[in-house]
Amino acid sequence: MRLHVGRAIVGDGAPCYVVAEAGVNHNGDVNRALKMVRVAKESGANAIKFQSFNPEDLATATAPLAAYQKRSRGRRGTQIEMLRHLALNENEQAEVYRACKRAGIQFLSTPFDEASARFLAALGVPAFKIGSGDLTNTPLLRFVASYARPMLVSTGMGTIGEVEEAVRTVRRAGNDRLVVLQCTTAYPAPNEDSNVRVIPEYRRKLRTLVGFSDHTTGFTAAAAAVALGACVVEKHFTLSRQLPGPDHRASLEPAELRRFVAQIRETEDALGDSRKRVMSSERQNIVPARKSVVAKVRIPAGTQILRGMLTVKRPGSGISPRDMDKLIGKTARGGIPADSLISWRQVKA
Repeated sequence: MRLHVGRAIVGDGAPCYVVAEAGVNHNGDVNRALKMVRVAKESGANAIKFQSFNPEDLATATAPLAAYQKRSRGRRGTQIEMLRHLALNENEQAEVYRACKRAGIQFLSTPFDEASARFLAALGVPAFKIGSGDLTNTPLLRFVASYARPMLVSTGMGTIGEVEEAVRTVRRAGNDRLVVLQCTTAYPAPNEDSNVRVIPEYRRKLRTLVGFSDHTTGFTAAAAAVALGACVVEKHFTLSRQLPGPDHRASLEPAELRRFVAQIRETEDALGDSRKRVMSSERQNIVPARKSVVAKVRIPAGTQILRGMLTVKRPGSGISPRDMDKLIGKTARGGIPADSLISWRQVKA
């Protein structure tokens, strides 16, 4: 299975599509967002992703902060108060979109409502990301699916039944261009809660491409996800974890983001192509490391070779030990010195 996100191929046989998740770590500052575009490009990520929302359309006036949001803000308050400080308006998002085009990195964003999805579609996003909080938001899933563009759907906080229902909703809306992302909605997420073994299970049950939205602070979970078949990996980053805001503490700083992308690429290199063969780097070690059949004792000419006369030692430039049984019972043409490799020329057929 494969699909295109812009010019990038995502899926089987293609490099993992790495999304640097800026989210709201710009803290509502378009200049900081533009700097994040440069950082994401320099890291080697394929895309940078933001969030598109109108605070008044996203939360009620009384919606409380999540526990991790309270910790990051250091005080109590409401979600809408926080969100008003984190939103980029449409003109600012368009400016960031243009900066991404100039930099040569894909712009993506998560719409939290239909108006935002409509704006992103008009802007020209090649794919939509659906956050875990909207996994059960059937109207939004159906609306976004109607654009028939690839959808990356995170599944944090979801049951397998809810994930299956979300996939059915998207498909019934006529869109089968889907990547389902395993995710644990905690900031940061404990490594032991990553549950990346869900990835091949998703692939089997849902028959979709599968990826991983990583909220851990390290690299291990993402590397394991790639090894298990994730074709998309998403990771939060920030210019500094010292900045105020809800997601900075669970995000990578620029140098860490570069190492993260490098780790993904190294993991892919290590995975190879599943065809077992002699690799060029090991070919030179075959002779010194493998073994051959060796005369354990001196074998006089005309002697019938018995098993007790033979042993196996390095190097591997003689008769392979797997052919030892073929030597037994044959006659030595001439004397064979002890502790020497035996060749087929030294025995009678």
